[in-house]
This record gives sequence, C-alpha cells and structure tokens, in this order.
Amino acid sequence: MAELVNQIRYFHFISGVLECQQRDPICSKCKAFANTLERMKEGIAELESAHVERMHTLPGGLAGLLEEARNRLEGIRPPEDAVGQKKAGNCRMPEGVCFVKLSKAVWDKL
Repeated sequence: MAELVNQIRYFHFISGVLECQQRDPICSKCKAFANTLERMKEGIAELESAHVERMHTLPGGLAGLLEEARNRLEGIRPPEDAVGQKKAGNCRMPEGVCFVKLSKAVWDKL
C-alpha cells in the first residue's frame, strides 16, 4: 500500500508543477512539458486500472488527491507543435537543469 500511496502523492505533486509551469512562457512551449503532461495522464489511468479494487479503500484523503491531480492534468492543454526549448536556444537554464524533467525524475525513484 505504501507504494500506491507514494504514487498518488507524486501525481498530485507533478500535477501542481505542470499546472504552474503552463504559465511559464518557455516551459509551456517545451516538448518536455508536453511529453510529461501526456505521460502523467497515462500514468494515472494505468494506476487506477492496476489498482481498481484498492481505489475504493484508499486511506484518508488520497482519493481526493488523485482526483485533484487528474482534474489538474485534464485542465492543462499541451502546446501545439512543441519543441525542445533548450535545443531551440530559448531556455537558458544550466545544462542538465529542467524544472519539468527534474520534477519528473522523482517518479524514477518511487
């Protein structure tokens, strides 16, 4: 159950990051943003499908966090014709630093 709880908390976290970054003039046009948005939408669907029985017995508030994460992600529109902003020369973050990718990297540790 701990793994499921952590995954739900992660989706809530990343949905907040993406919701904020959609207002960023550079991140919001980036391929990393678009790819992460789609992957997180798919990830929630996969999580719910894999744990369908457990979804009805989630401990305190987790169902609400997951629903909020799903709603946030559904409310974000991916950029049309997204391009990597570093490759395009628009993102001036240091090499290896990407707000979206760093936030997404947490998933790999769960």
